[in-house]
Amino acid sequence: MRRFSAQLTHDPATLPWLGANFWSRAGGPLMWRSYDPAVVREELRVLREHGLNCTRSFFYWPDFMPTPYTVDEELCAHYADFLEAHTETGMTTIPTFIVGHMSGQNWDPAWRDGRDLYGDVWMVSRQAWFAREMAGRYKDHPAVTAWLISNEMPIYGRIRGEETAPREHVTAWAEALVNAVRAAGATQPLSLGDGAWGLEVSGKENGFSLRDTAEIIDFAGPHVYRMENDRIRQHHRAAFECELASVAGKPVVLEEFGLSTDFVSDENAATYYRQTLHNSLLAGSTGWIAWNNTDYDHLLEQSPYDHHGFEMHFGITDNEGRPKPPLRELAAFARELERVDFARCRRADTDAALVVPTFMERGYPFGYGLDRPVIFEALRQSYTTARLADLPLALTRERDGLPEDGKLYLLPSTRLILAPTRVHLEELARGGATVYLSYLSGDQGTTRGPWFQDLNGLFGVRLQLSYGVAEPITDETVEITFTEDFGSLRAGDILRFPTGGYRGADDSLAYLPVEADGARVVARDAHGRPAVLRHRIGAGETVLCTYPLETLAAGTPHANPDDTPRLYAALAELAGVERPVTVPDPLVHADTLVHEDGRRFAWLVSQSDETRTVRPVAGGTPLDEVTLAPFGVQVLDLP
Repeated sequence: MRRFSAQLTHDPATLPWLGANFWSRAGGPLMWRSYDPAVVREELRVLREHGLNCTRSFFYWPDFMPTPYTVDEELCAHYADFLEAHTETGMTTIPTFIVGHMSGQNWDPAWRDGRDLYGDVWMVSRQAWFAREMAGRYKDHPAVTAWLISNEMPIYGRIRGEETAPREHVTAWAEALVNAVRAAGATQPLSLGDGAWGLEVSGKENGFSLRDTAEIIDFAGPHVYRMENDRIRQHHRAAFECELASVAGKPVVLEEFGLSTDFVSDENAATYYRQTLHNSLLAGSTGWIAWNNTDYDHLLEQSPYDHHGFEMHFGITDNEGRPKPPLRELAAFARELERVDFARCRRADTDAALVVPTFMERGYPFGYGLDRPVIFEALRQSYTTARLADLPLALTRERDGLPEDGKLYLLPSTRLILAPTRVHLEELARGGATVYLSYLSGDQGTTRGPWFQDLNGLFGVRLQLSYGVAEPITDETVEITFTEDFGSLRAGDILRFPTGGYRGADDSLAYLPVEADGARVVARDAHGRPAVLRHRIGAGETVLCTYPLETLAAGTPHANPDDTPRLYAALAELAGVERPVTVPDPLVHADTLVHEDGRRFAWLVSQSDETRTVRPVAGGTPLDEVTLAPFGVQVLDLP
């Protein structure tokens, strides 16, 4: 299966985008009122010297559009000089039109008067006019490399405090503004700037849909600032959301990511940038734009910094323009991208699929939306586990149909799949694939039990559930002992999974009681009950785990690495999945990129806070030892 990784189709000299969201330190969001050409050029020069090639810039809407029918000509002249400064320094920029939300505050033009930004036809026409006017002015400037319609519009466009706007209104709004930009003659790539926070990526409805807008955008742009209770999951959070954002079938650009250095030490800021950059690259991202270019210590009395003080210190340079550790990480990343000629690389193919249930992104009658966050968390943990197991995955949407060419299909902590999918999974197994499902009771108190039909027949078991009663997990650590060889696991091996810190709902802290009925029990829990069963079907097999291992880890702080990567590695061996590069250390994971000329590059990424020396294996052949600094990354040229 081809793992999604698409480059944008514009000037190869600017690929990939590696840059920063830009507000000058001489003003922040109000920079256009007090525009300082010299400071702007100095700021851009520092970014360029560290390998960055683009910025994302903003038409602060209240200033640029002071009345419904005018733009501020002085500010437009400032922006024209801003573009010239980019050309002088060899950079490009991505202008953003509707900038009403910024850094913890919403900013309205004085004339909005509370109108609905999506549903009020006059209000939509004013936004479209503004986008057409600005695109028409700057479309031919060589410094403009793309366009964004808005900045985090789901936050700004809320109606009377509601979290969700009608999807049809949002999609129509997006079409109107995109059409306005194109009507102005602008041909550069374009996207919405919404953060890719819609249902398909987050499991939460906000009115935006990557599927609904896929035909009018040229790239998807996740904004990722999530909090976590597990450092390894945090290091893969942006990567996972980039994988999900590929549902649009368009290139993925990590349009915003970063951190306030008020939250972390310099060392940990560098670690987060390094991990986010490299892991999202391995997840298919083909562009990166950090938040943001500078600090704003001089603006502590200006909103939003007066009430969101930490927003002053998201910069990759300090208030005097000096590089901070994140910028040094970006510079090192830029050198690596150049060395491997990243624009001509793609991700290695894989035989393993992580199945994203339709229930995460689509509503069904009485479909119980409470399950969506649980599905999201289980998938995210499974993705992290696969990384630690050196198991390359293709995220596969159930809604789009499962591919036929996989050897391993993972359904982590899953109870909600469609009835036709249940049939298809059996067909895939009969054709030679391995289908793995770990069972989850669910996170709500109604219709408890498998949502799909005939779990018994698929896995060769007899359910022993009592109607409506979850069977609680009472052990603080689940121990699973293998009674026979299972892939790379051997009879007598014990896997341990902590549950003592579990923070999910009680209903999902449950196991599935079964008896074998055609399946073989290959592992039992500490109470002698079946824990892992394998069932031959045709040329392939199904594997059932009676514990929701991924959900247990997702709900337990600092769970990673648990022993689930050992189980995933065993499943890969059992299914005959190729893992091009492996590392016999659970805290160092590996993946590969393939250049169009045939060269291959192995990424080794450490999740250890200590120096690690490892000997990776490629195609069964041990390579030279590699020493990785704490949370370090090395890229190897494979023979």
